[in-house]
Amino acid sequence: MKNAKKKIKAAILIIGNEVLSGRTQDLNVSFISNWLNVNCGISVEEVRIIPDIEKKIIFNALDLSKKFKYVFTTGGIGPTHDDITALSIAKAFKVKYGFNKEAYSILEKYYGKNNFNDGRKKMARMPSGSSLIYNPSSAAPGFKIKNVLCLPGVPSILKSMIGNLKKYLTKGKVVSEKNVSLYTVESNIALELENIQNRYLKKNVTIGSYPFFRLGKVGVSVVLRSDNNLSLVKCYNDIKKMVSLKKIKIFK
Repeated sequence: MKNAKKKIKAAILIIGNEVLSGRTQDLNVSFISNWLNVNCGISVEEVRIIPDIEKKIIFNALDLSKKFKYVFTTGGIGPTHDDITALSIAKAFKVKYGFNKEAYSILEKYYGKNNFNDGRKKMARMPSGSSLIYNPSSAAPGFKIKNVLCLPGVPSILKSMIGNLKKYLTKGKVVSEKNVSLYTVESNIALELENIQNRYLKKNVTIGSYPFFRLGKVGVSVVLRSDNNLSLVKCYNDIKKMVSLKKIKIFK
């Protein structure tokens, strides 16, 4: 992975009718976003969910690839008729779609020649010029073309492959996080949080407040995020002072 210390933005494109219908719950966005931030210093700024429709895949892949350093797609690279991500990405970038020799060899070896049917062969077809993202779980690789990296939709398989993305990514600033959970309601700290946020906005610190109901009590989790650790700690200390002055109990 190349070394650089700058903010790098990415997008995730979830492809699949099953996610939109509610039949399948997406588990990949939070995992990918966290992994990219912690391991690569890459911040996910936008997520889109679209159906298995060629025109929509082409439009969104191209649109996001122009706006972000990287685009990560999930879903649609399997063996069935509705797995059309690879073909659609090939059309988006106007390159040939066909068998990748290395992917074909990996899959043929994995399944054996007698069991290497047409559906399985389909998983070796991808845009011309693609680089492979190796799959230690079920062999079928993902692929990278230009700044678009295509991954499977099955969470367990995606997780096993994620480390193989590193060689394709430029490293940016890692965003750190601090949080404190309080026995209070949002309205009780809204003004104070706004004032603190205004002081630290130019120092790249963002503050979020999230209500919760825990152990029969209402509370608020205050979450701070920044790529500037010094400012993050100072902001956290200011919030702790505010909490102390208002005599709010901290949830432990």
